[in-house]
Amino acid sequence: MKFSDGYWLLREGVSAAHPTGVLDVETGPGHLTVHAPTHPVRHRGDLLKGPVLTLTCTAPLPGVIGVRLTHFAGGTSPGPSFELADGSYGEVSCDEDEARLTSGPLTVRIARTGPWRVAFEADGRTLTSSGPKDAGIMETADGHHYLRERLLLRVGTSAYGLGERFGPLVKNGQTVDIWNADGGTATEQAYKNIPFYLTDAGYGVFVDHPGQVSFEVGSEAVSRVQFSAECQELTYYVIHGPTPKDILRTYTALTGRPALPPAWSFGLWLSTSFTTSYDEETVSGFVDGMAQRELPLSVFHFDCFWMREHHWCDFTWDPRVFPDPAGMLRRLRERGLRVCVWINPYIAQRSPLFAEGKAAGHLLKRPDGSVWQWDLWQPGMALVDFTSPAARAWYAEKLTALLDMGVDCFKTDFGERVPLDVVYADGSDPERMHNYYTHLYNRTVFEALRERRGEREAVVFARSATAGGQQYPVHWGGDCESTYEAMAESLRGGLSLGLSGFGFWSHDIGGFEGTPDPALFKRWIAFGLLSSHSRLHGSSSYRVPWHFDEESVAVLRFFTRLKLRLMPYLYEAARQAHGEGVPVMRAMVLEFPGDPGCAGLERQYMLGGDLLVAPVFDDEGEVAYYVPDGVWTHVLSGRTVRGPRWVRERHGFLSVPLLARPGAVIPFGAAYDRPDADWADGITLRVYEPSALPGTGVTVRVPAPDGSTAVAFTVVRDGETLRAEAVDRAPAPWRVEVVGGPSADAEAGTAALTLALSSDGA
Repeated sequence: MKFSDGYWLLREGVSAAHPTGVLDVETGPGHLTVHAPTHPVRHRGDLLKGPVLTLTCTAPLPGVIGVRLTHFAGGTSPGPSFELADGSYGEVSCDEDEARLTSGPLTVRIARTGPWRVAFEADGRTLTSSGPKDAGIMETADGHHYLRERLLLRVGTSAYGLGERFGPLVKNGQTVDIWNADGGTATEQAYKNIPFYLTDAGYGVFVDHPGQVSFEVGSEAVSRVQFSAECQELTYYVIHGPTPKDILRTYTALTGRPALPPAWSFGLWLSTSFTTSYDEETVSGFVDGMAQRELPLSVFHFDCFWMREHHWCDFTWDPRVFPDPAGMLRRLRERGLRVCVWINPYIAQRSPLFAEGKAAGHLLKRPDGSVWQWDLWQPGMALVDFTSPAARAWYAEKLTALLDMGVDCFKTDFGERVPLDVVYADGSDPERMHNYYTHLYNRTVFEALRERRGEREAVVFARSATAGGQQYPVHWGGDCESTYEAMAESLRGGLSLGLSGFGFWSHDIGGFEGTPDPALFKRWIAFGLLSSHSRLHGSSSYRVPWHFDEESVAVLRFFTRLKLRLMPYLYEAARQAHGEGVPVMRAMVLEFPGDPGCAGLERQYMLGGDLLVAPVFDDEGEVAYYVPDGVWTHVLSGRTVRGPRWVRERHGFLSVPLLARPGAVIPFGAAYDRPDADWADGITLRVYEPSALPGTGVTVRVPAPDGSTAVAFTVVRDGETLRAEAVDRAPAPWRVEVVGGPSADAEAGTAALTLALSSDGA
């Protein structure tokens, strides 16, 4: 929210009170509190008036400092609140000039003399700071009360994150409101709003407020990131890096790390699509068509109309279309498929569950005690009140019945359109609950899956989220159009979400709204199969490739098989997301924060730490992408490119810029027909540009589908010899291939090194 009118004035009707200095300091174990009057204190008479802003600093984790700004402390705390790691890691010191709290390498310094200044320092430099007229109590003529903070955005610093945002990846110059909305992918609205941004200057900031937070990122004040919320108390955390990856590791340690999705979920998903007509014969026809064309398929998804119209949700198969759902699910399982079904958190009036939920008090109510209803989406629909433990158990019970029938996972759609004129069972503040509602919804579904299927089998396909929602993967990008522009905006959204702590992300291959032409569909296939999760889905048309052209079949076969062969590499990246909070799909700045050429790149990304992907957004195959320093190798052709520089190329539909990092050792599995194979069996280690290998070499871990390590290899360059050996245990047969070598140039590489394999090598 903007409060000022230029540099000197406030907007009409706005009044502001800013801390002018420190009156006194209180310290205790791991925390310090300062009281800051908002007017100069020249004599005792100035102590008789307010307001006073109270600032309390704590340290829940090493490298994290929390700052709580308080005006009036007498309010209630109805919730909800983010569930954060809670500890005390701060060391307090104080003298006449300043008060300090240190947490690991991060220190906050609050000046006790002179103008108001709060500075965050690490590694001998100031990361960011708040000065005079930055923190403030802001009030409007119509009685609204806000707390505001502004933190310095130093020269050359870029800000990222704030959720799945579809505009420019770099947020500088943008206004961002943290408020979940069902707005598609083409506007400033977003399904997944996260009050957290990170920078390429060694720090990130998380605003601990689950309701609406307004960010002005170098916009209202061009050298500040400003955030404000309508409240009496506002807490934010400064998180030290020093690298963007380090910031994400610490942020996800604070808010929660992603679960590890099952290996089968990384295979190809095929959907019935939204409004298309389908029954078991149609579904079987799709599955048969995929098998006949040797297209590996892992998951079949039933969208909304698996239930009867106007009955969403009653969790009952439409008996007119699916007379034997249990038998159908069994038959699909016998063909090696998992099954996903669509759900949402809304209960239509015609659903039998409406009367059941109303009688039991499971539905969200208006202040007068009536059930809250409207007609937008489903006639007379109500919302499940997930703040009620009984309502959560009731909802989960309906899902468990489906799991027992043979369903494997759920697409948790919607969760953004949450009203404010309601009363929650636990007394939660409706404004604070608007974004948080989806967290309770997805957690309820995920925990039902985990309880019934086990820790390693739970996975959802979720659209909405808030901070902490990364714990319940996977998330997809919502409703995009079938255009190259929408394909690009979807990628921006996914990269932005990854920079907000989410490890796994997907999108509708070909776009959701409309029907893509064959060229767009084929370009999107390459992008979709080089994403963490891959789903063919649309609104009003089927997404089976033979409905486009025969070349689409070949393209889908090629890139699906490529992804399945890359599964040992991808699942190791998934384990990193689970264990460290670093996403599978990474904005270039995450891997190359020291390269200014990577700061604003948003049409390419790193898939894991060693593969660069540049989707093609053009019928003719024209693509431009940036290559960081070193000799990079095209995985599909073996050609090399020396960076740093921009590259322009033309690619056919069976190609895409997919480049291996210098010195990378990429494990390729032998299986190309399923995602959950024994990857160690017949593994091939491809060493790209081995001259870039460090003298100590690299360790390559090949995971097992259950998340454990199947085998590990060490690959070391010793002069002109490349040594590779298995550690941990003797694996099944394996081999090493060298791509590139010391004489590699901008055109072609040569395998100039000899190989020294272990006795287990082939």
